[in-house]
Amino acid sequence: MNLRIDSVTLRHVRMRLKSPFVTSFGVEIDRDCLVIELKSQGLTGWGECVAGSYPGYSYETADTSWHVLADFFIPTLFKGPFATPREFGGRIPEYKGHPLARAGLELAIWDLLGHASKRSLAKMLGASGRPRVPVGVSVGIQPTTDNLLETVRGYVDQGYLRVKLKIKPGRDVEDVSAVHTAFPWLPLQVDANSAYSLNDVEVFREMDDLGLLLIEQPLAEDDLLDHSLLQSDLRTPLCLDESILSLRHARQALEIDACRVINIKQARVGGLTEAVAIHDMCLDYGIPVWCGGMLETGIGRSANLALAGLPGFQLPGDISASDRYYAQDIAEPTFSLNADGTIDVPTGIGLGVEVVPRALDAVTLRKESFKP
Repeated sequence: MNLRIDSVTLRHVRMRLKSPFVTSFGVEIDRDCLVIELKSQGLTGWGECVAGSYPGYSYETADTSWHVLADFFIPTLFKGPFATPREFGGRIPEYKGHPLARAGLELAIWDLLGHASKRSLAKMLGASGRPRVPVGVSVGIQPTTDNLLETVRGYVDQGYLRVKLKIKPGRDVEDVSAVHTAFPWLPLQVDANSAYSLNDVEVFREMDDLGLLLIEQPLAEDDLLDHSLLQSDLRTPLCLDESILSLRHARQALEIDACRVINIKQARVGGLTEAVAIHDMCLDYGIPVWCGGMLETGIGRSANLALAGLPGFQLPGDISASDRYYAQDIAEPTFSLNADGTIDVPTGIGLGVEVVPRALDAVTLRKESFKP
């Protein structure tokens, strides 16, 4: 079915986190993102651009993404109808970068076409065989090691199957060792968000004896070679996140053994189309992947759950229940943790969630609509 876009509405929203989220690149108290609404022939599609308020995780911010979407990407939607979401990438080949903005707009197209075809996103992606997926939780850096142990214990009691600890220089081996000692049976991994260099190899050698599932993004995002050198010195698999912006990056990383696991974030790689391509390649290579999170609302969380239903996602993802971060989400139904540490894959058409107008309006800072 070919759909011609009638209008696009862009919103900048800000949502208060239930507790500050601390990583090696800063502290988040409020979470900014852009919400994208497409209208076509009486149908609506929703997308989420996860770019935040400052360039910590990525060079993209909500403000830069607004500019790129409004001035460059959105106008291409009015050039003709869409039959598949993949056609969007073919309309913007001359534009470089800005994967978070690309992904948000492409997600809205996926949702719109899902409503047109009356199929769920999971079925559109080919992930219809898994009704639920195992999930873990990402724990930010806590004020003290005792606070960290208390926080981890709370998530273990809730039933999460895996815990990821954020680390940074000075808050690494001692914290991780304490959690490992307190919960020796708990699948555990760490995430450095590019906070280290090869000069810190002794830190990772000390962690090598803790039986971690993986060490995520220890070095700078553009240091594939240095990651390869570090991986050759460790038994624990390295996992790349910020370094993998495309299928090409993923292939190169695997070919030089820069990592042995890949964290696939559909937002980071420019959308679901590229995310599925990376998944398929890793499946062929026999490389496990898992789905990372970006503090998404129910819009992006639904997409992550559908993506994590693909067979190559062998490790629990950073998806978490809806109430993990927000007192009130902007989309329903919300997602909850099952007793077995899983979350259900949405089965409704498109993303399988509906945006709640009143909740969305309450957190909207700026709004603009575009038409042909």
